Amino acid sequence: MKQDFDTARSEMVARQLKARDITSPAVLNAMGEVPRHLFVPEDLWSHAYNDGPLPIGLGQTISQPYIVAYMTEHLRPFPGMKVLEIGTGSGYQTAVLAQLGCEVFSIESLSELAATAEEALASLGYGGVHLRHANGYDGWPEEAPFDAIIVTAAPEVIPQALLEQLKDGGKMIIPVGPIHSTQSLQLITKEAGKFATKDLLPVRFVPML
Repeated sequence: MKQDFDTARSEMVARQLKARDITSPAVLNAMGEVPRHLFVPEDLWSHAYNDGPLPIGLGQTISQPYIVAYMTEHLRPFPGMKVLEIGTGSGYQTAVLAQLGCEVFSIESLSELAATAEEALASLGYGGVHLRHANGYDGWPEEAPFDAIIVTAAPEVIPQALLEQLKDGGKMIIPVGPIHSTQSLQLITKEAGKFATKDLLPVRFVPML
């Protein structure tokens, strides 16, 4: 029997996002539109809309849908927003941002994942996405500054280069902490050249390579 992915996606939005604290209509709509199953290995399609992360190979994961929505909502995305993403992974978070009309500059340090994500995003017709296989710690200086930066792997300390590439008035959301331990998801805002940090949630992300 063929799985009804549209229904599974609608139930994910209702039960995992709306039932918690995700309230942005734009974010909820984007999460309801992006086909998450196409960003995981085919043998995991039946689990694609479960309330948890999934392996995507090479020791990496696709984040829990709730975490993707939560991080996205805290950036307050808008059409045309220029976003730097560190850790393309499967390309799912990239697709959600593109669905919201953001111009996304996404960096992946693992070439195999970068190629797979690029193929998935292209097959779904997501424009406004720029991918690079590179070291995420360096950011994308020639395209800076960015309205927002989203980091989907955890460094032990926040890379200075990323702070420097954040636009004044911009936001960065990033998990920070040691490997093999609970990390803190932090929201960093930049105003008049100064940074303010807010701890949001305890999280567990793969380490930033």
